[in-house]
Order: sequence, then structure tokens, then C-alpha cells
Amino acid sequence: MNKLISSISPHFSSSITTTKIMLDVIIALIPAAIASVVIFGIRSLLVIGVCVAVCIFSEWGFEKICKKENTISDLSAVVTGMILAFNLPVTIPLWQAAFGSLVAIVVVKQLFGGIGQNFANPAITARIIMMTAFSGTMTNWVIPDASSSATPLALMAKGQTQALPSYLNMFLGMRGGCLGETCILALLIGGIYLLVKRVISWHTPVAFIGTVALMSFICGKDVLYQLMAGGLILGALFMATDYSSTPATKSGKLIFGIGCGLITVLIRFWGNFPEGVSFSILIMNILTPYIEKLTRSKPLVGGDKV
Repeated sequence: MNKLISSISPHFSSSITTTKIMLDVIIALIPAAIASVVIFGIRSLLVIGVCVAVCIFSEWGFEKICKKENTISDLSAVVTGMILAFNLPVTIPLWQAAFGSLVAIVVVKQLFGGIGQNFANPAITARIIMMTAFSGTMTNWVIPDASSSATPLALMAKGQTQALPSYLNMFLGMRGGCLGETCILALLIGGIYLLVKRVISWHTPVAFIGTVALMSFICGKDVLYQLMAGGLILGALFMATDYSSTPATKSGKLIFGIGCGLITVLIRFWGNFPEGVSFSILIMNILTPYIEKLTRSKPLVGGDKV
């Protein structure tokens, strides 16, 4: 008689692996990385390189010290490094970029058990910590001619609408901002790639962006500027779709996106910060277990839900 082999679910296999998913995300981030070099110069490539290298080394070193299985081959550390770099100004001191990378991997990711077990997006959490610790350098924006400049959101908050760039320049990234968030065209190319490859679904990005658009219209704001300014597109496509820290159900993804949009608008219009994308995603990351509990499927017993 054959032996009965039992195991926990899931009871199916798939050719989709973490490494393949992360590779697709890296490919999707490349257009924005190229755009950052074109817009801000070669130093943006240096910032990206430092963040990625420190993330990889931090993951390898922590797992080595703790005698855990090495996971740098899954490429998740590379993705974290790229996304963190995209959320930094090109003028950031490299040691601060390295510090943020160390926090993202060791504090936010590895101390909670590694990939799949972190409660919040590592890059976003590290960015918020850096904004608190290094507020001066984290808000030192430059425009493509290398002169200092406020971001479009900061200009709108101050009522300096005459200094705002054109819609075309906003779309192409010719404005002040973090090195990976300015070129909307490049981010959309990457986002479409992820959607076509089914790495992400449309639910969270559409709910997030749609909520910001609707609330901006209701509040009498310039909808196009609100959509293209700040890190909304970067956040909606690449950070609010993180597998580990966001809901898995379709309805949960919609709730998550709507929540992110509402919090973003609340901070942008009435808060002390001109931008609220990072804070909104982190807050909704914390609420994800409750959203999951609310929206998960319930088994049927005797025809009744339990």
C-alpha cells in the first residue's frame, strides 16, 4: 500500500516564484530609473546603487549573523533598495541613503521575520524615519537645471501657482521632487508592464488614484496637478501593491486604495505636510489585518455562513 502523505495547504504548485515576481518589478522600475538619470543627472544612479547595495549587504549580513537561510537571491532586497532610492531627493547624502536602507531591511523587514512577514512596506517606513531624522536634506529639492526649488505640492500649498510647471513638464518629470517620482510617463510604462504580467491587479491603484482625483475635484483643486504631483503614481503602482503588507482579497484591495486616497487628500489639503502618500500607505498597512478579517471569504456549514 502506498503511504499517505499529508501536508498543509496550499496543495498546488506554480511556476511563479518570488524571484520572478521581483524581477518583473525591477524591470518595471527601470524606465523611472533611466528617467531619473536623464532628469537629475548621474548622481541619481549613485543614490540608487548605494541603496540597493546596502539593502543586499544588510540582508545577507543579518541572515549570516542569525544563521538564517540566505534570501538575497529572491531579489526582494534589490526592489526595496530601488523603491527607497526613488523616494529620496537626488541631493541626499549617501551615508543617509545607506542608513535608510539599513533601517528598511534590518528593522522593518528582517526583525519581523523576513519577506512576507513584515507588517509595513520597508521602503516607505524607512523614508518616514528619514524624514523625521533628516528633515533638512530630505526636503532639499532640485529641478533639472540643478537649482533649488520647491515641489509643485509645496508651491500649491503656498499659493504660488504662477511658479508651477506646465502639465507637460509635470508628465515628463521636469520638476522638483524625489528622483523616481517625477516622470509620470516612465512610471505608467512600468505600471502597465506589471498589470500585463499580472504581478499587480488594478484594484488598489485605480481606487487610490481615483479617490484622490474625486476628492480633489470636490474640494476645488486642480485634479491633474494633484494626480501628477508628489509620489501618488509611484505609491499607487509600486508601494500600495506590496504583497506582504496589503490585503489579498479584491474587495480588501479596493478598501485599501480608497483609504490611502482619503488619507493622502486629508494630509495634502489640511495637514502640515504638502504630501501624504507615504503616511497614508503606512497607516493602511497597519490596518491591513483588520481589512483582511473583514473581507476574507467565510466557509459555509449547512448552508449558513459561520
